[in-house]
Amino acid sequence: MTSLPSNGPAARGIVRLLNTAGGRVLCLAGKVDGAVVSSFLQRYGHEPARIDGIDAGSVTALSAPALDLVLDHLDAAERAGRAVAVRPSPQVARLLAGAGRLRGPCR
Repeated sequence: MTSLPSNGPAARGIVRLLNTAGGRVLCLAGKVDGAVVSSFLQRYGHEPARIDGIDAGSVTALSAPALDLVLDHLDAAERAGRAVAVRPSPQVARLLAGAGRLRGPCR
């Protein structure tokens, strides 16, 4: 049995922008480390995107760069006067609460 060649370590997390029926959503899942964030920034750019929601319900670990990415998007939405629905995993909820960014129930 032959194994397929590897192009480096397998990605453990993802960050993507998705267009949904409910608007544009920043989706994070798995172990979101600095390499995952760098890949996202290379693809989408460094400016926070206009989003209507953040789905981080499947995040198992969030690095400091990933938390900064989420906070940058929340700050940009707040400055624009837009409410953003956040669906956090327990790990993300703790980090957002520690940053003073998780208030009230999440959607």
